[in-house]
Amino acid sequence: MTMQSLRLLMGSAHACGYLQDRHARSAFVDPAFPLEPSLYGALLDQGFRRSGDYAYRPMCLNCRACQSARIVSHAFTPDRAQKRCWKRNADLQLSIGGRLTDEHYALYRRYLAARHHNGGMDPDDVDAFREFLACGWGATEFWEFRAERQLLAVAVVDRVPSGLSAVYTFFDPELTNRGLGTFAILSQIERAKAERLPHVYLGYWVQGSAKMDYKRRFQPLEVLRGGQWQALEIE
Repeated sequence: MTMQSLRLLMGSAHACGYLQDRHARSAFVDPAFPLEPSLYGALLDQGFRRSGDYAYRPMCLNCRACQSARIVSHAFTPDRAQKRCWKRNADLQLSIGGRLTDEHYALYRRYLAARHHNGGMDPDDVDAFREFLACGWGATEFWEFRAERQLLAVAVVDRVPSGLSAVYTFFDPELTNRGLGTFAILSQIERAKAERLPHVYLGYWVQGSAKMDYKRRFQPLEVLRGGQWQALEIE
């Protein structure tokens, strides 16, 4: 099969998670299609993303606000706030595993209860947790950040030929002063630089969405517009 033979299935409309008073809809790659990391990398460059085993792309009728975003890793220079974040977390140790654990799930439950209460994700559903973050066909890694033996954060990261894709990060909600979400992205950029991987993919940039605003701080940032990757201009 080739990219041209991909079959897309349309999902149903639902409330937009980024912009108020809008509805969203996504197109999914047919689950019967045999995906693997190199093909998924090509899909990332065409605006797709994954949730569990499903690769999808926003396909809203009258809106194109969601734009895929990626950091140009070799050109990235941290700003002052990011340098402070890196320094604050210098005591953390990183280990990388290939599976989700009960310890991860316990942290995830605490994170959802504090940060996304009534957000439509059930912290007590372990099956949904695994279906959301794990991937049967991907080269998925689970990055653990610990202070001594205590698990503080987990970053779910997909490897593709052109870089690293930041799938999701969850962390101890009581440690907001550490900036663990930012630190996880900085760690992925550092790893991409060390391995000479050109990009770190950050999902979607949505102008006007407070949830997505943090992404513009990782410069240079490119967004996919009209089928072409372009530098995001900061106003």
